[in-house]
Amino acid sequence: MRFNRITTDPEMMGGQPCIRGLRIPVATIVAMVADGLNSEEIVGQLPDLEPVDIEEALRYAAEAVQERELPLRTVG
Repeated sequence: MRFNRITTDPEMMGGQPCIRGLRIPVATIVAMVADGLNSEEIVGQLPDLEPVDIEEALRYAAEAVQERELPLRTVG
């Protein structure tokens, strides 16, 4: 999958994936969605974003989770 709106730069934000070279990490957007904010509210707080940035950040995060193993507690 190709992500045109996600950028990384080791000199910016510690190399975290960000939106379009802005200092807005993907993780910040995902956390805002997890906190219950909708796209309109997120763009209201981060006006440099566009709704498509939020969509791509969520797709990127979903892909990133599939690419590595994370420590999870086994239920049972």
